Amino acid sequence: MTAVIRKLAAVACVLALGATACSKGDSRLAKKAIAGTTSATDAPTTTTEAPTTTLPPTTKVTTPLPGFGRGARGPEVQALEQRLAEMHYDVGAVDGLFDVMTVNAVIAFQKVEGMSRSGRATDDVVAKVRTASAPAPMVPGGGARRVEVDVNRQILLLFENNALYRVLPVSTGSGKKYCVDGQCAVANTPGGSFRTTWRVNGWHTSRLGKLYNPVFFNGGIAIHGALSVPTYPASHGCVRIPMAPAEWFPSHVPKDTPVYVLNGKAAPVPFDEPAPNGAPPSSVPTTTTAPPTSTTTGSSSFPTTTTTPPAP
Repeated sequence: MTAVIRKLAAVACVLALGATACSKGDSRLAKKAIAGTTSATDAPTTTTEAPTTTLPPTTKVTTPLPGFGRGARGPEVQALEQRLAEMHYDVGAVDGLFDVMTVNAVIAFQKVEGMSRSGRATDDVVAKVRTASAPAPMVPGGGARRVEVDVNRQILLLFENNALYRVLPVSTGSGKKYCVDGQCAVANTPGGSFRTTWRVNGWHTSRLGKLYNPVFFNGGIAIHGALSVPTYPASHGCVRIPMAPAEWFPSHVPKDTPVYVLNGKAAPVPFDEPAPNGAPPSSVPTTTTAPPTSTTTGSSSFPTTTTTPPAP
C-alpha cells in the first residue's frame, strides 16, 4: 500500500512541479500536489469583467422657436395684423397669413419699441402690440407731406396731410469702408434736411449699389427697394426699404417732398455721388427745419428715368 502511494505521489509531483523538482525528493510538495491543496500565497486569482452598458443613441431635440412667425395662419395672426395696421405698420393684406410683409411690419414695430428684432410674434411682442400706440413724429411741423428717417432705430415714417401714413423698416449706411473701381469711401447716410429731387422707375446701378425704384434726395443717396434689408445698418449710404413698399412709395413722395434724416453722421455722401440727373449732394446740415425748396426750373412734376431690371 505504501509503495502505491509513493508511486502516485511521484506522478503527481511530476505533473505539478516538473521532473527536475521532483528529482530532488520534495515529498512535501508532492503530498500537497496529490492532496490538491495550495498555500495562501498561491491562492488562485479570479478575474471579474466589468459589465458593459450600451448607451442608447442620442436624439437631437429641436426646441421650437417661441411665438409664431412666417407661415403661421389663423385668427391670432389676423388680430396681430389688424392691430399693427391700425398703428400704420405696412402689413399688406390683413388676411391671417404671417407672410413676409407681416414679418417686416413686426420688425418695424420691434425697432420702434426697442425690442429684439426677430420678426416673430413672441408673447412679449403680442402683449406690447395690444397696448402700444403709433410712433410719434420726430419733426413736428416739418411739412404736411414728409419723410422722417431715424438712423438710430432704423425706421422710416411717411406723413401725408400731417398725419402718419406708414411705418417702414429700413437699413441705412453701414459706416464701413468699401471700394469701387479702385476708389474707396465710407458707407454713411448723412444726417440733414433734404428734398426729393429725382427718381428712376425700375432698377438703377451706381457706386452706391443696385437700387429699385429709387427716390433721390441727397445727391446719389436715395430711398429705394432692396432684395436684402437687414435689421441693422448695412447699405452703402442709401436708405433701403423692403421690395413691397418700394412699389408704391415713389408715388407718395412727389418732387420737393421734405426728407429728414435724424441721428445720421455729419459726413459726406460716399464718393460725393450725384443723382442721375446730375444733382449734387446737399450741404444742408439741419434736421429741425424745413429744407430749402429746390431751385430747379421747369415742370413741378416729378422727373423720372425708366430702366430695365438687371440681368439675373
